[in-house]
Amino acid sequence: MSNFLGSHAINMDAKGRLAIPARVREELQEECGGRIVLTANADEERCLLVYPEPVFENVRTQVLALPNMNKKARRLQRLILGHATPLELDSAGRVLVPPTLRSYARLEKKLMLIGQGKKLELWSEERWFAWLDESDDDDEMPPEMEALSL
Repeated sequence: MSNFLGSHAINMDAKGRLAIPARVREELQEECGGRIVLTANADEERCLLVYPEPVFENVRTQVLALPNMNKKARRLQRLILGHATPLELDSAGRVLVPPTLRSYARLEKKLMLIGQGKKLELWSEERWFAWLDESDDDDEMPPEMEALSL
């Protein structure tokens, strides 16, 4: 099982292709033969999520099990499942990000690929650094986080 860590500054070309960094590409090849699913993040951060295909299948199952009579659950289903795009790394380790997902996450040339354990996040560089600068004083810390000794 992958354990994606670290952050990577990458570029997207004019056609919407991006090259996955070598270390990440090796993990993706080992885990899923380079088959990934790219989808929208379902919160206000508007980044993209990159899942190895088998990991996404677990996410898909969980999202489908949500009660579709709940407004927030329907939103999550529409964003995660409605934007899910299966892709395969080409021989150079590149993928083409569909225009709808580029628009959703406001991706331009400079991007950040952020490891998140079983998945990766894909951000516009500008939005990533703006997020880093934001204060999180308004958020309550969940009890699980209070117990961490970081």
